Amino acid sequence: MGGGSGLAELVVLAVDDEEPALDELVHLLGNDQRVGSVVPALGAADAVQVLRTFNGDEGGGVDAIFLDIRMPGRSGMEIAQSLGQMRGAPAVVFVTADDSQAVAAFDIGAVDYLLKPLRADRLSASLVRVIDAVAATRARHVEDSEDDVIPVELAGVTTLVRRSAVQWAQASGDYVRLYTAAGSHLVRMPLRTLARRWEPAGFAQIHRSYLVSLALVEELTCDRSGRQVRIRAGHEARVLPVSRRAFSELKRRLREM
Repeated sequence: MGGGSGLAELVVLAVDDEEPALDELVHLLGNDQRVGSVVPALGAADAVQVLRTFNGDEGGGVDAIFLDIRMPGRSGMEIAQSLGQMRGAPAVVFVTADDSQAVAAFDIGAVDYLLKPLRADRLSASLVRVIDAVAATRARHVEDSEDDVIPVELAGVTTLVRRSAVQWAQASGDYVRLYTAAGSHLVRMPLRTLARRWEPAGFAQIHRSYLVSLALVEELTCDRSGRQVRIRAGHEARVLPVSRRAFSELKRRLREM
């Protein structure tokens, strides 16, 4: 994974109007460990709908889009150009049999331009560029937002919870419970979405159910009782589980702090 960015696994949108080509692209992307999930879209209309559903106007859903250029309705170029108006727009990689559009593709900000038939090694190299682009986008988002704020609604009262006040978060179905020194707050949001949003600001998803502020970590252990992390929670310590998959990455990020 290029540059040691430590990004959470990518959410990638794969777009092609020909089903066999789409299936191959989804397969190749899904086989790369840096890709967490692949959302397929059969044609331009499906792609636009997915982007509206996942990203809306604020971004933060799909990290990258791999798309064909020549499709019925809207072309891949038109879709890519429309992404420029979206905050936190996904990185764009064109996957096409048309070798005449590369200059135009890079002019509108494409990260890479892959020619069919697609090779696994070329796709892998492209993902390195995608990861660097996504890391830069997330870092800019953090700088722009300074201290991110999450509005929490309860009984007609809106509480603004600042990211800097959150010590850790726990998934609860379709909700996330944010823990601060003053108490806890329940917000309707997938933990994975919050992890991608806050990772550049020093948070890490250590388990499918837990997100922590790395600045509060006091100890990381791996023994017979399992993998655990201890964080400062006010005057007390809180011990949370760490998944096998997240352990080595968490250790690396802590060493680099």
